[in-house]
Amino acid sequence: MLTVHRVRGVGAAAGDIVLGHAVVVDGARFAAVGPYEELLAAYGERARVRDWGDAILTSGRFEPDAVALLESAYWPDPREADDLGTAALTGAALATLDIPDTRWGASARRGVQRLLAAGTTALAGPFTHPSVRTAVARSGLRDHPVAPPEAGGEADFAVLTPDGTCLATSIGGRLVYRRR
Repeated sequence: MLTVHRVRGVGAAAGDIVLGHAVVVDGARFAAVGPYEELLAAYGERARVRDWGDAILTSGRFEPDAVALLESAYWPDPREADDLGTAALTGAALATLDIPDTRWGASARRGVQRLLAAGTTALAGPFTHPSVRTAVARSGLRDHPVAPPEAGGEADFAVLTPDGTCLATSIGGRLVYRRR
């Protein structure tokens, strides 16, 4: 399915934003990048339009510290908030917990969700803990930084508000996070 993503601008980083541009996503790849009016004229009849307002569309974040965030930190379940709080537990606080493999997997999934909510599309590994490896593999996160949005490239991107809040994260043209 073709989707035109209308935003204030498109770019690789905050300083490289081309205002008035949009992207067309076809499946897992960018089909086109260019002025919104031109893309709408070329694809509008066949595509749905997602209007992100004043946001920018940029290549997703690459997280080089993913191993520490997912294998050396425990992300508490909301049901544990009264006892453990909501922030990641590390160091001495982590050492006091008895964490079986299934609990590590759930923690890794919550950590992955936080990374996606920050616009992360790629992580540095390798991951040695089996349940963390599984959570990362199932998320679709890449193991390499993704190129800036360009025709033919992987449709991995983040949609960010002017203050840097992530509205949406896409991996392979599929929205894997959308702010409510």
